[in-house]
Amino acid sequence: MKWVVRGFLALVAVLVVAFVIFRTPDTDAAEMRAKYGGPPSQFVEIGNGVTVHLRDEGPKDAPAIILLHGSNADLHTWEPWVEALKGQYRVVRFDQVGHGLTGPAPDKGYTQSDFKEYVGSVADKLGLDRFVVGGNSMGGGVALEYALSAPERVTGVVLVDAGGGPIRRADSGGGNLGFTLMRVPGVRWMATQITPRGILEESLRQSVSNQEVATDEAVDRYWELLRYPGNRAATLERFGLPRTPFSKERLRAFDRPVLIQWGDQDPIIPVGNASWFAEHLPNSTLHIYNGIGHLPHEEAVTASVNDLKAWLSSLDRPRQTDESQE
Repeated sequence: MKWVVRGFLALVAVLVVAFVIFRTPDTDAAEMRAKYGGPPSQFVEIGNGVTVHLRDEGPKDAPAIILLHGSNADLHTWEPWVEALKGQYRVVRFDQVGHGLTGPAPDKGYTQSDFKEYVGSVADKLGLDRFVVGGNSMGGGVALEYALSAPERVTGVVLVDAGGGPIRRADSGGGNLGFTLMRVPGVRWMATQITPRGILEESLRQSVSNQEVATDEAVDRYWELLRYPGNRAATLERFGLPRTPFSKERLRAFDRPVLIQWGDQDPIIPVGNASWFAEHLPNSTLHIYNGIGHLPHEEAVTASVNDLKAWLSSLDRPRQTDESQE
């Protein structure tokens, strides 16, 4: 029995030493704001103790579009689109709660309904009455949830490899190392304390087909902002929540224009979801990008933004009716 106790204590000692050696502490909030929150960034209070990091660019009287990033990403993912759009549109993007420089929600509000409310609060603070709302991955699911809940404020929706469809990752035969680890109960807590840069790099490289996107600068940004105080714990909370796909009935009742953009090599959210959304959203336009992964807005900038611009222009044109076609 003594040998068992000694063995157990030795194992505990090894684990403690390993934890001390490999632990990756939180980044310094002030340093991260200085590095990633310079002009044109704003920090806007939206209530309930939440201060959102956002960027609001382009003419203030132009048609507005709000862009929502995916899980464990941040507003910088939209930089290529913003550069192409801000001359003609008002483009708003923000670090969703539990991400980037926004940081965690004091009340741990990380449900789909919570994220939907954050979109509305940001729009209210900026005085946006009607706008296009779009998003990638988790952000796409939030964008669609907001649009379904407040159609009177939405002129259109953009879904870029969006969450909320019924086809699971397991069906795609692929995945993402970081997301996989966060779903393993014995690993999840450790991931809030030990987050090697290599895991973030491998996760990003697994997510995209165009490896030029996975620059050292991008990996550093993902790694540092994930370790922004409270973000890893927020990620743990989010990944522990149940997920329910959108119902066909809700989608069929939604008549606003929807642009669906998807990489056919997406290993995280299978391209089959793109067709599913297109089938059940009655006023949708679908674009599939060959050889592209989970981030078409970064991997295929020219093609995706050109398709987006054409679709945005179509919103200004009245829809043809049967009578006008006669």
